[in-house]
Amino acid sequence: MSDALINGLAGAGGGIIAQLITYPLQTVNTRQQTERDEKKVKRKHGTLEQMCQVVKNEGWGRLYSGLAPSIVGTACSQGVYYYFYQIFRDRAEAIARENKRNGIGDGSVGMISSLVVAALSGCTNVLLTNPIWVVVTRMQTHTKNSKKSQPSHSSIAPDEKALDSLECPPYGTGHVIQELYDEAGIWGFWKGVFPTLIMVSNPSMQFMLYETMLKKLKRKRALVKQGDTGVTALEVFLLGALAKLGATVVTYPLLVVKSRLQAKQSTTGDKRHHYEGTLDAILKMIRYEGLHGFYKGMSTKIVQSVLAAAVLFMIKEELVRGARMLLTKGGTRTGRTRPA
Repeated sequence: MSDALINGLAGAGGGIIAQLITYPLQTVNTRQQTERDEKKVKRKHGTLEQMCQVVKNEGWGRLYSGLAPSIVGTACSQGVYYYFYQIFRDRAEAIARENKRNGIGDGSVGMISSLVVAALSGCTNVLLTNPIWVVVTRMQTHTKNSKKSQPSHSSIAPDEKALDSLECPPYGTGHVIQELYDEAGIWGFWKGVFPTLIMVSNPSMQFMLYETMLKKLKRKRALVKQGDTGVTALEVFLLGALAKLGATVVTYPLLVVKSRLQAKQSTTGDKRHHYEGTLDAILKMIRYEGLHGFYKGMSTKIVQSVLAAAVLFMIKEELVRGARMLLTKGGTRTGRTRPA
C-alpha cells in the first residue's frame, strides 16, 4: 500500500471523527455567518445560547442537520486532499533530492514548496467536493418554526390550527439537490467556489505552519534524546491546534462570503440579502453591515476549527502509524515464511 493511499484513508477517518465531535458548533457557526444585521448591531446570543435556542425551538436534530452529506463530504475532502498532498509532496521531495545532487539546497522541502504542494492539493479538493458543501450549507441554514413559538389565538379557526400543527416536509438531501438544480442548474452546485478556491490558502497556511513546527520539534527532540524524533499524540494535537488557529484568523472573511453565497438567497424585494456573486456579496456586506459582518461567528469558528483540526491531526497520525506497523509486521511474516 502506497504512502499516498495510507495518508488518504487516515485523513478521511480522522476527518469523520472530528466532524462528529464538532458538528453542532459548525451548524451554529454557519447560521451566525449568514445572519444579516445592520451596522453596529451585535448578536443578542452567544454560541451556547444560540445552541440552546435551536434545541428549544427546532429540536436536537437541527444541530445535526446535514450531517450525512457532511460526513460524506469530510471523508471525500480529507481523502482527496491527503491523497494528492502525498503525491505532490513526494514529487517535491524528489525534486529537492535532485537539486541537492546538483549542489542546490540541502535536500529538504522548503516553506515555499510546502505552500505550493498544499495549494495544489486544496484546489483539487475544492473543485471535486464543492457540490457536497453547498448542500450541507443549505441544510444547516434551513430553519423551521417550532410549534411552541407559534402564538395561540382563540380567533383562529380549528381548521387553521390543524394546519399550523402540521410539520413541514423534511428538508433532506434530495430536496436540497432538486432545489439547487431548479435555481441555477448544474452550476448551482459550484456556488461560492471562487472564494473557496481563494480559501485554499487556509489549509496551505495550516499545513505549512504545522510541518514547520513539527520539523523544529523533531529537530529539538533529536538533539535532546540522541536521534529520537518521535512525537506524542498530545504534541501533535497541540501543533495542529496552533496551526489551524493562525490560518483561521487570516482567512475567516472569505469563509463568511462563501457561506452567504451558498445559503438560500432571498427572493423578496430586499436586494440587500440577494448576492449576484462574490464581488457583489463583498460590496453589499461592507455597505450594509460594515467590516463587522465579515467576522460574524469568528469565536465559534475558532473553537470548532481548532478542536476539529487537533483531533484530525492526532487521529490521522495514529492511524498512519498503526497502518505502517501492520504492513511492516505483515511484510516480516511473509519474508519469514517464504521458502529458501
